[in-house]
Amino acid sequence: MNGGTTAVGATTGGAGSGSRWASPVRAGFLRSDAPWRVVGYLLATGLSGLLLCFGLLLSGLVAGLLSVVLVGLPLAAALALAGVPIAAWERRLVRFLDGGRVSDPHLVPQEPGLAAWLRLRYREQATWRELGFALLAAFVLWPIDLVVAGCFLVVPGYLVAALPLLLRDGEQVNVLKVVVVHSPTVAALLGLAGLLLLPLLAYPLAVLAAARAALVRLVLAPGGQEQRIGELVRSRARLVDAFEAERRRIERDLHDGAQQRLVALTMALGLARLDAPTDGPLASRLAEAHREAGEVLAELRELINGIHPQVLTDHGLPEACADAADRSPVPVVTRFDLPGRLPGPVESAGYFAVAEALANLAKHSGASGATVEGRYAQGRLTIEVTDDGHGGADPARGTGLTGLADRVAVVHGTLSVSSPPGGPTLVRVEIPCTPIDRGAA
Repeated sequence: MNGGTTAVGATTGGAGSGSRWASPVRAGFLRSDAPWRVVGYLLATGLSGLLLCFGLLLSGLVAGLLSVVLVGLPLAAALALAGVPIAAWERRLVRFLDGGRVSDPHLVPQEPGLAAWLRLRYREQATWRELGFALLAAFVLWPIDLVVAGCFLVVPGYLVAALPLLLRDGEQVNVLKVVVVHSPTVAALLGLAGLLLLPLLAYPLAVLAAARAALVRLVLAPGGQEQRIGELVRSRARLVDAFEAERRRIERDLHDGAQQRLVALTMALGLARLDAPTDGPLASRLAEAHREAGEVLAELRELINGIHPQVLTDHGLPEACADAADRSPVPVVTRFDLPGRLPGPVESAGYFAVAEALANLAKHSGASGATVEGRYAQGRLTIEVTDDGHGGADPARGTGLTGLADRVAVVHGTLSVSSPPGGPTLVRVEIPCTPIDRGAA
């Protein structure tokens, strides 16, 4: 950058602090290449917009004629993607203007091939924003760009063209085809006015270019806020997946390692009790050790089940919720109507939502009974936990529902609580998902 300034990222949607046009009043603006970059930028956007206008009109005419025989539909679908290359060109022109980075809002397809690229592009909001901007550039912006840039070059140029009259005394010269110059003095004044007008027009021209570049950043590169939010959502999902995988690893290690050794220890103590004299002190000590080992084994099984129940992995969400209901101190009836197994993160989020809701109602609701109902309809899993307690549950009071809402939000679901004073309390979980066949898993 000129003047030793440093460019910053374009993710804020505005001009970077190092933009050549960000501050036209700064010292050295006219001595730098910024005014000529401004003119080049507006000429490039104006000419490209003019070509785009003719191209869209011609393509629309061809598509309209061919649509009679249903051939124009693929062409119309292709025109929907016309904004993608136009937006890439506009972002490149902005980089030419100020040197700042302009982020590309498009995602990279997870699968190779044209089909995956097309599916992703048609689903992205950025594609339709770019199409809208292409239409705006083709039918609104390009005349403004060309007229402004043309005035900057043509008007001072015509006035400066009167300077040769200084060498041609006594002749009449038609300037601008409006004013007839009769003397070299008038020609000198007009030429001087043109020379002064040229730098003066550079300032409003730079402001217009800055406004147009800011519009490009706002519409075609909103990536600052939007991409940061998207990346935060994706990073949170990756963290939850990693955490879930670690939970399952710990559950497997405890199930296959410590639990099996405790089972073996319990059996060994039981056999030792059979061999020990029943009337001696050793028998009582073995009995106490056997009882302690049994309690530790039961606690370990509860811990393993709380980390990630094996029944959820082996049999799915209905059986896992039924197992949680059997272990609840409050009588719970479970009813599920699902078309099959669901994705693992969805089943895990649904199960822990039910488990937390049952734990809360057992501790705080004073309910004498509860119902867990699950169903799948219109691409969404819905689970409702209802109890006949005294109500008044508030997620903001730290009952654990806030953490569950965050967990459900990772799989793009929602958790809602209805708990008026006096009851009943209804906890509803809704998660968009698609059933999968996991019979072979």
